[in-house]
Amino acid sequence: MTEGNFVDYVKMYVSSGNGGKGSTHLHREKYITKGGPDGGDGGRGGHVILKGNPNLWTLLPLKFKRHVRAGHGAHGSSGRSTGADGEDMYLDVPLGTVIRDTETNQVIAEINEEGEEFIVAEGGKGGRGNWHFKSSTNQTPRYAQPGIPLEEKYVTLELKLLADVGLVGFPNAGKSTLLSVLTSAKPKIADYEFTTLKPNLGIVKYRDYQSFVMADIPGIIEGAAEGKGLGYYFLRHIERNSILLFLIPADAPDIKKQYDILLDELRRYNPEMLDKERIVAISKCDMLDDELQAELKIELDNEMPVPYLFMSSVAQQGLSELKDVLWKKLNE
Repeated sequence: MTEGNFVDYVKMYVSSGNGGKGSTHLHREKYITKGGPDGGDGGRGGHVILKGNPNLWTLLPLKFKRHVRAGHGAHGSSGRSTGADGEDMYLDVPLGTVIRDTETNQVIAEINEEGEEFIVAEGGKGGRGNWHFKSSTNQTPRYAQPGIPLEEKYVTLELKLLADVGLVGFPNAGKSTLLSVLTSAKPKIADYEFTTLKPNLGIVKYRDYQSFVMADIPGIIEGAAEGKGLGYYFLRHIERNSILLFLIPADAPDIKKQYDILLDELRRYNPEMLDKERIVAISKCDMLDDELQAELKIELDNEMPVPYLFMSSVAQQGLSELKDVLWKKLNE
């Protein structure tokens, strides 16, 4: 998937269908001049339904579908015939989609399971025909119910990636390089900040044909929780990850300080993020000789509050150990 095809935010107008009117027909046929009321009910208006599809990774199919309308219910007719229901409009969305009311910004629903359905705009019920209203005192009612009107609203769809491991780090920390080495994903890689502008997903192959999903999230900068840089547009993708893998380059001025800044941004965005499993990977360790790495290890043993390891994507160092640690954490 190219970067331009990753769409994780869509606004759209949805409209269900009107319910059909009930019929006021009176039965007439040869030799029966006053057969009484036999008007049928109106059909139900069509729903607009969102359905979870595990084969989708993005909201791209809905990017240009800004107006969605379901069919109207047909009116009732003679012989107590009920009108046809309006056609439902189904929209497939990827798992992890959050539906919000655009006007109030309230979360209406979340779709996280395959085949899960949510009616985002409910079709109007059909009106009852006049045969429902006959009685001993009113044997020929000449009225019926109108159908219930359609429901219309503006909704916002947000995608929060469902990945096992989320890569967290400052720009140019080596997240895209790591993803490209561990998976078949082909993220854009270059030697400048904010090379990655959209999240990338990749499947990491493990032993015995097992695998897990890793997400490369665009780099965090200080103040991201307040909207600086790419702001909260990428932070929400980290909410669904089981494990957060903090990637900090070995040539960073202060590794522990960078970890604290990253952790503080997550805390300010959503304190629940701190409940997730965290692992620190010191990337680009091929730049360190054995002596420097030993000194750094002594320093980190005293300072780092979470498990850490050294690795290098370019030199292919420590990758097997990294996969072992991640797999163990995922299956604890």
